[in-house]
Amino acid sequence: MAARKLNVLVYTGTGSTLESVRHCMYSLRRLLSPNYAVIPITESALLKEPWAPTCALLVFPGGADLGYCRVLNGSGNRSITQFVRRGGAFLGFCAGGYYGSQHCEFEVGNPELEVVGSRELAFFQGTCRGGAFKGFEYHSERGARAARIRVKKGALPGPATLPDVFQCYYNGGGVFVDAEKKDSEVEVLAEYEDALAVESGAVRAAVVCCKVGDGKAILTGPHPEFAAVNLVKHREVPGYDDLITALSADEEARSNFLKACLTKLGLEVNQDEVPIPNLSKMHLSSLNNTDVGELLHSFEDIITREDGEEYIKGEADLFHLEKPDSRWSMAALNQALANEYSSTRKTTGRGTPDPTAEYVQIPKSVVSHETAWPEPKETPCFNHSVFYSNLRHFRKAEPQAEEWGNVFMYGEVVTSTNSLLEKNPKLLSKFSTGFTLAATTQVAARGRGSNVWVAPPGSLLFSTVVNHPAHHAATRPIVFIQYIAAIAIVEAIRSYDTGVYGELPVKLKWPNDIYAQDPSKPDQVSYVKIGGILSNCSYSAGNYQVVVGIGINTNNDRPTTSLDALLHKLGKNLPAFQTERLLARILTRFEVMYAQFLRNGFNRDLEERYYRHWLHTDQLVTLEAEGGVKARVKGITRDWGMLLAEEIRDDGINGASRGTGKVFALQSDENSFDFWRGLVRRKV
Repeated sequence: MAARKLNVLVYTGTGSTLESVRHCMYSLRRLLSPNYAVIPITESALLKEPWAPTCALLVFPGGADLGYCRVLNGSGNRSITQFVRRGGAFLGFCAGGYYGSQHCEFEVGNPELEVVGSRELAFFQGTCRGGAFKGFEYHSERGARAARIRVKKGALPGPATLPDVFQCYYNGGGVFVDAEKKDSEVEVLAEYEDALAVESGAVRAAVVCCKVGDGKAILTGPHPEFAAVNLVKHREVPGYDDLITALSADEEARSNFLKACLTKLGLEVNQDEVPIPNLSKMHLSSLNNTDVGELLHSFEDIITREDGEEYIKGEADLFHLEKPDSRWSMAALNQALANEYSSTRKTTGRGTPDPTAEYVQIPKSVVSHETAWPEPKETPCFNHSVFYSNLRHFRKAEPQAEEWGNVFMYGEVVTSTNSLLEKNPKLLSKFSTGFTLAATTQVAARGRGSNVWVAPPGSLLFSTVVNHPAHHAATRPIVFIQYIAAIAIVEAIRSYDTGVYGELPVKLKWPNDIYAQDPSKPDQVSYVKIGGILSNCSYSAGNYQVVVGIGINTNNDRPTTSLDALLHKLGKNLPAFQTERLLARILTRFEVMYAQFLRNGFNRDLEERYYRHWLHTDQLVTLEAEGGVKARVKGITRDWGMLLAEEIRDDGINGASRGTGKVFALQSDENSFDFWRGLVRRKV
């Protein structure tokens, strides 16, 4: 189960600036989704977590590279260098370009701005000197300009789509001195077209690609990741409107150049940019329509009324309650809230800014359906009639399933089903066990720690509320709810319908991932991730409110594989999975198993079913915290669900491994990239 390199990590720690990070995330997500997860990473994660095995590209955005040096010099830079030398890819924009060079010279002779010194990464074995153009000021746009960049087409893939010259945002970046004199390990990808304020050598190298061991690093002086649509107007800066106009005219050229750079680094790039969608309305409905009215009535004490409209001001999000027969313009509410949000809301005046940047400030519209289910034309990607009819169908086979899914909310595009619930405890407290929020697309999907789940269209994405009685916490620990959910998912997939569904090679990876045998590798047993579970817990009115978030690649083959691909591999002419039917099946299985857990705890039946589906029996692990002790996985503990492993030594007959009898209970050290690294043990 070698790690798949699906993460593009954008550094957001000390030294980076918010604007540079936003531009970087926006452009990379448009070009790389759904093939990769573009996610932030802090200096703490770079220093402490095993990020490299799943990282396809490490990106350092604009900012101040002295901040990067201050927190990453030493072990951090050694980890980055090792990652690249072993075949990784590094992309440094502006400050990241200085940081990736052997020597930095910035504003030499200017006592307020001068920065001179060596740099540890030294991917470019030379000096990055700047500012290439005069006028730079920290935290200001006064030195910004539309720099003309000449592309070296012969050094990049897809030359036919590349411009000869394009205009690119610039603010304080450097030039890579004497890049043309370096050996074949350095390629100049682009040059500044205009005269510079500093000495550059014969070539005004604006972008270079450096071969580093088995990997590559591309370093830039300008900002090819800055899209004009995300630039905020600065009327106090003379000529700034003209700068935005110039960059807008060359937007396609800028994008094509960035695509070529990413492709040169070995990434699979979407030639047609993936738009980041706007949030959609969320539709609240129920199996029995009267339940919607009862839920709305329970909201009474948390509803605020403004100009005849109703909204709930959650701790993180604002929800507008809309009637289906009353299509509402958000202008009135936005005006009412203008004072509250004026300090944080920004507008560009030019097109649509990055829609992922300030989703928390956008009111979330909830349409309540008190008399009938949503019409298919209102939710074209999710058929409520199919969902509810399948909920009834599966309940006939499992009479103990009676309530989960009865009250249901769906949005085609949401931020994160988990965040919308657990980040708004005032609203969450109103939901009973089994309330489910589902989506087709998540634009701010969450995974464990700093990970995100890549959630392209074709995934089944939902979160279910479980109100776990506090008096059960000691004998029915909350940690087992995610294990029960994992069993329910596998059993639901295999009982989706009669016939070959029971043969689908779907497994559990401890503690909260769903894996499937890779259909693209028929000659070997190789498993890839197709789903994940994220549980968050809070306390309210005698219950631990657990929000169980689940994502499953259902109809989409990227970024790994899907349930449909597994069906196809079986060679049967079977219809594709319906997300509505699969959701109904998972909820009925989950409900029955949770009821069993409340009655009997995580008993032998549940334990055996968990082992039946998991990947880890007799798997060998290394306890790094114990000096490299080897251990063999035997199961999970029945008290707190930790990994149970027995120490082994290779001193048996003919060097065979043997158990020593020393048993450890293992748990994660809150590592957000890899549960199998940094396991912390408790001796049993």
